[in-house]
Amino acid sequence: MKAAPQTGPWWVPLPPFSEGFVVPVPLSQAATIATYVLKQRLKGNKYYPLVLMLEPLFRCNLECAGCGKIQYPDHVLKRRLTPEQCFKAVEECGAPMVSLPGGEPLIHPEIRQIVEGLIARKKYIYLCTNALLLNRKLDLFKPSKYLTLSVHLDGLSDEHDFAVNRDGTFDTAVEAIQEALRRGFRVTTNTTLFEGAEPERVRAFFDFLTKTGVEGMMLSPGYSYSHAPDQEHFLGRRRTTELFTRILGNPKRAWQFNQSPLFLEFLMGLREYECTPWGMPTCNIFGWQKPCYLLQDGYASTFKELIKETDWENYGHHTGNPRCANCMVHSGYEATAVNDTFGALGGFLRTVKLTIFGELGEGYRQRPVPVPVLNGGHADCNANCSSGKIADDTHTCGCGNGASGCCATTKTEPAPAGK
Repeated sequence: MKAAPQTGPWWVPLPPFSEGFVVPVPLSQAATIATYVLKQRLKGNKYYPLVLMLEPLFRCNLECAGCGKIQYPDHVLKRRLTPEQCFKAVEECGAPMVSLPGGEPLIHPEIRQIVEGLIARKKYIYLCTNALLLNRKLDLFKPSKYLTLSVHLDGLSDEHDFAVNRDGTFDTAVEAIQEALRRGFRVTTNTTLFEGAEPERVRAFFDFLTKTGVEGMMLSPGYSYSHAPDQEHFLGRRRTTELFTRILGNPKRAWQFNQSPLFLEFLMGLREYECTPWGMPTCNIFGWQKPCYLLQDGYASTFKELIKETDWENYGHHTGNPRCANCMVHSGYEATAVNDTFGALGGFLRTVKLTIFGELGEGYRQRPVPVPVLNGGHADCNANCSSGKIADDTHTCGCGNGASGCCATTKTEPAPAGK
């Protein structure tokens, strides 16, 4: 496959020594985000958004088993935000970046007007798509430093087609990615990993995406949507850190990830972070979703109301809220990692080192990393009980129900060997 050159009127090529875990975005985007975050911190503003998750509709042309968005009744799936409603939400929120998930945004009949309006407002847009319609819809858009096509791919052909419950979707998406790159669009991928993911297959998937020439890859563990048809394959926290340690340990220099390297270290269990749910607020046809993209505890009519009236202290892993016990999703923790970069010298220096030299997890190589060793029939006790609390050093969960095979025991193993 021939990758499209990463050049253009906005692109500043990175020097050779920066290959690896760089944040592969135009310098103008990086500068905009850094300036925005620093201004918010200087103002002493704790509750500031980094990315607006703007869902113009829930309707989709796929029925993924792990998705909770498409389970609404038909009269809800027919509703959509107008361009004017989208612009109002963007202006209320003020975040420098806007993610357009769904559903499938390319189904929206006014998606071109929405994207053009956001570009006119100089927002950096990530248009999320499964790419089934992308080849036919590319003519609606023009390449811009403000527009990134974020294509959903959950693995190589077999894994992705199984995840979305339709054969041939992987090949269609890859063909659309290649065409978009040929035309000069910025293209990234977004991948959600669930129980059963095979680390070596995921690493081969990264190699494949690198060869296509995509700008970067985004990763997140799956989170248990309460309305999703498949509730058996969501990851608990211990299984998440085990999986991502095995995937990201000894990373290849060519891999490029479109997210904070500190967040990736968090997924590996090398950092302790708390959720920042207001960092990526969600606005959709019902209003501003409380408290985040994943949970639904009501809606606010404005962004200001969302910030003021949401009981933020009731959410996050540290609160003991059972719905938050296993969550390590990017929409909750990516903003925390960005805060760490700009809020502490250690976080900033670590980010700089990882951005320039790569070596994710380097410096932790000799530290023992707890790796779960399953002793029962369940993949992870956290997926099968409500408490999600660690009882002691040997059991993942303190449910105490005594069921055979309920809890996973852990042992200490060395972290992956260095390069």
